[in-house]
Amino acid sequence: MKTSTLLTVEEATALINAGKVLALAGDEALLARLPKGSWIAGTIPYFIADDGGTETRDKLFATELTHASAATTTLKTYTLDTIKNIATDAPANGYTVVIIPAKSAVHTEYANHGRDYDDMFMKPIVGWIAGVHLADIDSAAAKVVNGADGALRGDEAVALHVALPEQQMAVVHILNLFKQNPDGDVITFGATGFSASTCFVNGEETVLADYMASRKLDLKLPLVADYNGAQINTSFQGIDQDGRTVHFYAPVFAGIEYRQAAPVGDYVHEFEALAKGGHGDVEFSCNCILNYLYGELQGRKTGDLSGPVTFGEVAYQLLNQTLVYLDVQTHD
Repeated sequence: MKTSTLLTVEEATALINAGKVLALAGDEALLARLPKGSWIAGTIPYFIADDGGTETRDKLFATELTHASAATTTLKTYTLDTIKNIATDAPANGYTVVIIPAKSAVHTEYANHGRDYDDMFMKPIVGWIAGVHLADIDSAAAKVVNGADGALRGDEAVALHVALPEQQMAVVHILNLFKQNPDGDVITFGATGFSASTCFVNGEETVLADYMASRKLDLKLPLVADYNGAQINTSFQGIDQDGRTVHFYAPVFAGIEYRQAAPVGDYVHEFEALAKGGHGDVEFSCNCILNYLYGELQGRKTGDLSGPVTFGEVAYQLLNQTLVYLDVQTHD
């Protein structure tokens, strides 16, 4: 039976020692106690588990990559200089799960340039941005672990590449509550980055914080870019009033046209409806910390999808305010 649930360190250790291939999430102190094996992990204390959304530093969330157990798997650690190879390293048929520590240089590199890497969008890549408890966001650093050596890393990414047999195929899915508001202003930026002081609103340069205040923008609604029909969110992290700078959870890109998302009505109800239902043979899933907060997911389930609640989701490129999952499909 597939494992996708909260476990004690002892229970997770038993799975590792039994040779299971795992994607793990939990407190740094717990991850440091695990034996070496075929697993990768990242720090976070928020999860969608069997009983719904939960916050704990006492248990780990374990996702057993069932198909990986019967396939060829490769664990790799990526530095700032090598993360560009993640897609070319991936198998011709299979998938990759990647975990990247928040606020690290490799996080910035992947966010800014991942969509331009060789073979990106040709091979299924999913994963998440490791984080910390929100109360510790200014005092603690996110970490990741490559189970092959068990070392905690704050400045590198870890990935698990899984090669599938030819009769199987991995498919990446993005559940996004948001779409561009067609009546909203067109917002563009002169530079790519995780923050901005100025922008262009319908072609006119303005101070972004002033514009947001004058329009009383709801910060729960992200900026959305339309990439050939794909709605890609960039979520607001906050406004530095002294510096008059707006911070984001993912970069805005120079020259891309953004509009704020259209209103969604009851966020809690709409997100619950989005996530309900069956989702196939799910191999991996993760959800955004903003959905957890704004969707009031503590104690609530997201259909049959469970996993870590993250500081960013990876579905090929870095995403915000989405639920990402990957399933494995068998064909003739």
